[in-house]
Amino acid sequence: MEKRIMRDYRQLNGLALAYVGDAIYEVYVRDYLIQSGLTRPNQLHKTATHYVSAKAQAKLIQQMNEQALLTEEEQDIFRRGRNSKSYTSAKNADIITYRISTGFEALMGYLHLTGQKERLEELVQWCIEKVGEENG
Repeated sequence: MEKRIMRDYRQLNGLALAYVGDAIYEVYVRDYLIQSGLTRPNQLHKTATHYVSAKAQAKLIQQMNEQALLTEEEQDIFRRGRNSKSYTSAKNADIITYRISTGFEALMGYLHLTGQKERLEELVQWCIEKVGEENG
């Protein structure tokens, strides 16, 4: 079976971008939590949900939009992810929140796949600081 290599990630559908973005963002959050001194699995999991839940991600992307942090291209990628037809939903979020968070994850995936590491880390750091401000 021939392996197809995709190089133009701008053509990737929103759910595929979100699939990657979910994992990438979670790794950054986990690294941050470990570096912050959290080590107990239960404590790590509970704290991580402040950053990676659908509700948290939807709130973060809405704040990014309110503060005009995203480029036009990034807004397009967010919308592509948000508007993707998903056949699953979050356990603890309504469908609108879930779709907005899918857009957030699509943006993270896009930045990662297109090699925009500096921009990805800038937005992740902004998110971590925002969540930190809100959770004391």
